[in-house]
Order: sequence, then structure tokens, then C-alpha cells
Amino acid sequence: MNERQRARRPGGRSARVGAEVHRAVTDLISERGYGNFTVGEVAARAGVADSSIYRRWGNLETLLTDVALTRLNARSPMPDTGSLDGDLRTYAANVAREITGPDGPALLHLAVALSANGGQGLQARDDLRAERTRQLQSMLDRARERGEPAPDAFAVLDHILAPMYIRVLFGVGPLTPEYIDGLVDRLL
Repeated sequence: MNERQRARRPGGRSARVGAEVHRAVTDLISERGYGNFTVGEVAARAGVADSSIYRRWGNLETLLTDVALTRLNARSPMPDTGSLDGDLRTYAANVAREITGPDGPALLHLAVALSANGGQGLQARDDLRAERTRQLQSMLDRARERGEPAPDAFAVLDHILAPMYIRVLFGVGPLTPEYIDGLVDRLL
């Protein structure tokens, strides 16, 4: 087995380092907010060398995007319940659970901060949005293949995700199951 194969082994040292770096980023965002820490501080918190972070992610914005996407994909995957109605309700409930959990607000603040950062931050924001839109589109395409009418991905963003994000970011009210179902009902 060559060095490159060893580095990609699932569950190996590389996976542990990635998990520790991700945890360090999430903790630092929760404690200090976006933009108030460096790659060096992430490395120190994760117990790795700065060079490991630069070699794997290249820069802080790429690392932050990876953290956000990994969290979204792990905790809010695209469901496949057999119907668009079921998929959207399951997806919305998963997102609500994620963004109201212990690290949820930090993840939302990260997404907002990437949007406001300019330069590489804008690219990171665009990458994050493009990946999530691609995933939503796959769910909507499945519905169309089953013969169901389906909105476009931006309608899901506008009518389901944005209202939930706003409620959490501004503390406007809880994301109750009734509220989430109402969002899906209005979209469909």
C-alpha cells in the first residue's frame, strides 16, 4: 500500500485528524465567532501542525466550507421516502434539528460570515450554496421522475430553509413541528 492509499483509509489517522480539525473550528466559531481565529489556533486546538491544515484545505475559507458541508451532509442528508411531501417534511425536520442543536447557530453564523467576507469567503459561500442546491435538486429530480410536480431548488431555499434560518439567527421563535409542516404545506 503506498502513502497516498494509506492517507485515504476511512477511519484512519486522516479521518481522526479531519474530525478533530472540524471540532476545533466549530468550537472556535461558537466561542469567538467567525473571523476571530487563525489556522494556527485551529491547529493548536486540534493538536495538529498548521502545515497539515494548509496541505489538506489550503486556506481557512476552504476549511470552513468543508466543515459546513460535512455537517450539513451528515446531519441533514437528502431523504428518500418515496414521495416529495415525505422527503421535504423529513428534510425540513432534519435541518431544524441541526440548526437548533448545540452547534447549529455556529453553523448558521459561519454561512452568514462567509457571505460577508468577500474574496475567498464569497467563493466558499458560493461553493456551499452550489453543493446544497445540487443536493436539493437531486431530491426534486427524483420526485419529477416519479411523476410528481416539484418546485425548483431555490423555492425550497426561499420557502423552507430561509424562514427557519431567520428564526434561529434572530431568535424569533421555536421551530415547532407544526411550523415546519406549515412551511412545507405552503411550498407544496
